[in-house]
Amino acid sequence: MNNELVTVIYFWKITQRKLGFALLRMALDRGGLRRMKGVRFAKMLGAGKGETFTPRDADITRWGALVVIEQSQLAALDSSKLIKRWRKNSSEEVRYLVDPISSHGLWAKVNPFDYVKSAGDGEVVAITRARIKWAQNVRFWKAVPPVTSSLHSSPGLLQTIGIGEAPIGLQGTFSHWRSGADLRNFAYKGAAHQEAIAATERHAWYAEELFARFSVRDIRGSLNK
Repeated sequence: MNNELVTVIYFWKITQRKLGFALLRMALDRGGLRRMKGVRFAKMLGAGKGETFTPRDADITRWGALVVIEQSQLAALDSSKLIKRWRKNSSEEVRYLVDPISSHGLWAKVNPFDYVKSAGDGEVVAITRARIKWAQNVRFWKAVPPVTSSLHSSPGLLQTIGIGEAPIGLQGTFSHWRSGADLRNFAYKGAAHQEAIAATERHAWYAEELFARFSVRDIRGSLNK
């Protein structure tokens, strides 16, 4: 099945002296990724420490890319000049291959993960992404700390990284969990998270939002905190 899809997520760690490279490639590689053969969806991402999920979390040494691509073209993407350029200029790289379990909402007016679903046994990844209404940014940031505190103390959390297409207004989270049960316990049983969901409904602070869960097919490399 040459048109079978896979979602691949790269995170890179660079030294501060490579910041100019990263800023230039963030601007140039957005279009380059989208034009690659077999790519259905692609985003270059800034990445944060995942501690507060507010603008002060931004980390100029962490960057990433998310691509939904035909399985048959994955090797070509991984060995492309674009990816190899990031790899050469990075001190650390981690690559996640994941398959969607469920996906609700929109990212840039589409649901990029609305394809054949996985059963979701074993380790899972969750991606949340939102475009926050400008007038709601401050209120949103004030609501975040209890949720992040609950997240970091949750059993089964293996890794969490803040992600965003812009420093303000376009923000999200990437979290890696030992099991789907661990993720569900945080999402549906945590009081702080439930209050944040209720606040979202009250204040309607998102102009666009997406929540997706994935089974982990493969992880290559690592990204140290």
